[in-house]
Amino acid sequence: MLDDVLAGEYDTKFDPVEPSNLGDAPRCPKCGTLLGMLTWLPPYRVDLEVYGKQPGDFVTGPGGDSFLISERMATAFQAEGLKGLQGFHHVEINRVRKKRKSGHSASVPSYLEVTACFGRAYLDEKRSLLRYAEARTCAECRSADLDTIHGFTLEPETWSGEDVFRARGLPGVRIGSERFAAFVARHGLTNIQLIPTEQYIWDPRRLGPPDSSMT
Repeated sequence: MLDDVLAGEYDTKFDPVEPSNLGDAPRCPKCGTLLGMLTWLPPYRVDLEVYGKQPGDFVTGPGGDSFLISERMATAFQAEGLKGLQGFHHVEINRVRKKRKSGHSASVPSYLEVTACFGRAYLDEKRSLLRYAEARTCAECRSADLDTIHGFTLEPETWSGEDVFRARGLPGVRIGSERFAAFVARHGLTNIQLIPTEQYIWDPRRLGPPDSSMT
């Protein structure tokens, strides 16, 4: 699972400059269920908030499916033939707000807007610890309101080899492959946290893991 590093040395966030252009949210082609937030459309103009000592290579914003990656990360991702990121639109930096006092000015890289594709992979519900608020009904998107996640696994035969993607049944979770993890380490990319899927926990109401009858 791909996330940023809260309160880390390269902790960076972005805010789209208002007014920003928004398009329709993605929907399941079969049942029409919403699978994400409203789509961010050009022009891509942002304010950066740098909480760490330096801006990071991976930057998330206030909800939505888009995130920013540095130009060096984008160049290496494409040059090495990794798959799954879409967009690669150049972003205009309107303003940089430094949230930590330091004795020097950090250089700000160029950034590109990207999203993680929707892959065909879906959850292996028998080997995942999930608590649902409602039954799953659509065989295409496999979406339903999740109350908690205490580790998950994908059906291996459904994965098409993307390196960064979103899975059916977990549209809001970015997943990275082992090859992507090696890519991040090899290039020393910053502000990226990679959590093994079986260790990922999302439990905003602290309900705890489900028992076997609830999975």
